[in-house]
Amino acid sequence: MSFFWIWDFIKPALEIGILWVVFYHILVFFEGTRAFQVFRGISYLLIMFLGAQILGLDIISWLLTKFFAISIIALLIIFQPELRQGLARLGQQHPFNIALEESEIVAIVEELSAAAYKLARQRVGCLIAIERETRLQTYIESGLDVDAKISAELIQSIFLVPSPLHDGGIILRGNRVVAASCLFPLSDNPNFSKITGTRHRAAIGITEHTDAVVVMVSEQSGEVSVAADGRFIPVVNQERLAAVLKDLLVSDAKKKKKK
Repeated sequence: MSFFWIWDFIKPALEIGILWVVFYHILVFFEGTRAFQVFRGISYLLIMFLGAQILGLDIISWLLTKFFAISIIALLIIFQPELRQGLARLGQQHPFNIALEESEIVAIVEELSAAAYKLARQRVGCLIAIERETRLQTYIESGLDVDAKISAELIQSIFLVPSPLHDGGIILRGNRVVAASCLFPLSDNPNFSKITGTRHRAAIGITEHTDAVVVMVSEQSGEVSVAADGRFIPVVNQERLAAVLKDLLVSDAKKKKKK
């Protein structure tokens, strides 16, 4: 049994596997965006095209071939916001991010959880973005430098209404609060209700553009939420908040150590 015979047998399965993985990650990348519905429609057309090829439906195959040939520019226009966000994420990756020990991350999470729930009890809104792999320098530059060690007391003092820094969000890098009063991009995801507040849209918006984790307290309801990867993660109490943050941030630390 020659190697070439084995390769001829394995090659189709390998190609199908690679295409399946790529297709899956494309769907995950576009999920929740306006372009996702368009992409799903194009997927149906591709399946129809393959079916027409197999069944020998020459006219349908010819029409679909011409359609795909002229649709490349249209797709670039339709997917332009998502492509821009994806390329921005790639360009902002930083190989020398600060890697904290697990014990340091746990201590930071405890400070964040305590601050969030103290603010929630006072119905004081807040936005706290935690930098991960993607650099948040653009958003840091929109605010004011702080560069102070993270503590529950510091976070509370920033967001209390008399503070001139309470508007906007703060950004954490490693074990430091690097900036406050930062502007975050607002999500334009049509799946959100029109009555969704600006703070909610800002929390989701920065997680759509970057891989940041955001802790948010609603000024109206006192509800505490965590946003990551363009979605909210349910939080019911301070212990749950700490558990969610540990799951997200400790796994990051382990990845960085492996690198």
